[in-house]
Amino acid sequence: MIKANYKLITSAEDLRSATEELSKHHIIGLDTETTDLDPYRGKLRLVQLSTTEEVFIFDLFAFRDAKENEDLKPLRDVLSAQRPVKIAHNSKFDLKWLRLHLGVDVNGLFDTLLASQIISAGDTDDRHSLQSAVARFLNQSLDKSEQLSDWSNTLSDSQLRYASLDAAVMIPLREKMVERLKKDSLIKCAQLEFECVLPMAHLELAGFFLDAARWREQLEIVKKKREQFADELQEMLAEGALQGSLFGRAEINLDSHVKVTDALKRLGVPMPENTRGWQLQPLANDYPVVAKLLEYRTVQKALTSYGENILEEINPITGRIHADFYQIGAPTGRMACSNPNIQQVPHGEEYRRCFRVPEKRKFVIADYSQIELRILADVSKDEGFMTAFKSGADLHRATAAQVFNVAPEDVTSEQRSFAKRLNFGVVYGIGAPRFAMMTGVSTEEAEGIMRSYFQTYPRLDAWLRNAGNRAVRDRETRTLSNRLVKFRFDENDRRQIAGTKRNGTNSPIQGSSADILKRALRLLYDELKETNACLVNVIHDEIVVECDESQANEIAEKVERAMVTAGKEYVKEVPIVVEAEIKDEWVK
Repeated sequence: MIKANYKLITSAEDLRSATEELSKHHIIGLDTETTDLDPYRGKLRLVQLSTTEEVFIFDLFAFRDAKENEDLKPLRDVLSAQRPVKIAHNSKFDLKWLRLHLGVDVNGLFDTLLASQIISAGDTDDRHSLQSAVARFLNQSLDKSEQLSDWSNTLSDSQLRYASLDAAVMIPLREKMVERLKKDSLIKCAQLEFECVLPMAHLELAGFFLDAARWREQLEIVKKKREQFADELQEMLAEGALQGSLFGRAEINLDSHVKVTDALKRLGVPMPENTRGWQLQPLANDYPVVAKLLEYRTVQKALTSYGENILEEINPITGRIHADFYQIGAPTGRMACSNPNIQQVPHGEEYRRCFRVPEKRKFVIADYSQIELRILADVSKDEGFMTAFKSGADLHRATAAQVFNVAPEDVTSEQRSFAKRLNFGVVYGIGAPRFAMMTGVSTEEAEGIMRSYFQTYPRLDAWLRNAGNRAVRDRETRTLSNRLVKFRFDENDRRQIAGTKRNGTNSPIQGSSADILKRALRLLYDELKETNACLVNVIHDEIVVECDESQANEIAEKVERAMVTAGKEYVKEVPIVVEAEIKDEWVK
């Protein structure tokens, strides 16, 4: 049973004494209690810091104007120092509150939530709440009954005991986790993640400005477009309806996959079993009704996911959107986002232009050029692939020239498009049937193109085969930060084995791209500390920074330098290219 002796700190004298004691330790536990989940709406009540012997509970309500109060400087000094290491669970939450309400950036972090996810290596059976982590690593229970209690009034002994336990458990939990991280060679990966927490906390605090008036304007345009596409699609599908209505054409529920599929079949469209967009795309060239269906689905999905509902996410205090980012949103280490998911805002300019800078500010929008293909070239050591990048040639044109046996200057736009799809497709373990569907060629033609492709890049072919086979043999793979991704599959199920091979080739590449981005975020955070520029969004290989108009060129250089430096730490032989633009809107 977890126990903790605690001391409530409410005076400057006790605070100095407590922080002197805390400074003597190499590691301490950290937790906070707040009156709300939103740092802009609530107040920071408690900061709990623990040693192996006791927990100091700092009641910030006992100190006026905590952010400016000089009596709290010793506490800020402990939190901002690299040592002692502060151990916290989901530390991004605590860091946002401490930054906003105490005016301090916490350094020297060990995050038990991230450590739990790293150790699990994608095992979906594992849960990562503090309660779950304590049960799994310490085989103990943790009472969370006071978690949602009222922290704004007089605190009960039960609340204080609860607050102390959440901090006290951090030290033994870290000890067990470090054992596993070392055993699985995950220390480097863990450090990468821990160093990325502070940049992500700043990003979420900064928020992203969405022009509500512009958003409503574009919604009206998209709604009219949807109505137009719906009317045209109904007209085309009506030809396949069993019977017309007494009052005109038979209306079909366009959002019913079953009814739409039946209507298309009656029109003679050879529908695949799965009607997802990528499987329907090849049919769009020969069947205008399929092309219209895809157009309708695109605008309908956009309106459903990114309609009026996104305006509800604008914080009334800041006037900005403060999305939630999940630092490890996938087993590969890729981030995810929600409330709302600003990583997946439609690429159309009509949507992106609604995210704009305030007056006298600018966006610096920077992204890696073909980072996953550069990683693939570097790890496979394929001379042809590497040479294309080192020479600065157009990779897709060079590939098309080799595959179709023509001079680079004679490559057609269609051939380059085929090569581009192949170059990106191999990262995801694309096969001939999928490539045929994507391009509209026959399976036999696709097989021939892919055969020629892998003859052009033989070491790339060998690396992909070996990576897939290793994933099946070892049931795991690694990224360049040594992040571990484990696989589960039935060895008697061919489809599961094929899926594991695909993941075995994709995970190291996609995961290494995520590693590079996270390293770039930390380097960039360090570069921007002395400026008023701020991170406002991250989209896999793209970083968006908001800064003063007068500093835009200087900030763009800092962003590009940080991103290139991060890439070079992992990709050794292939040049890293970052393209940065200065914009008033989030468009390219």
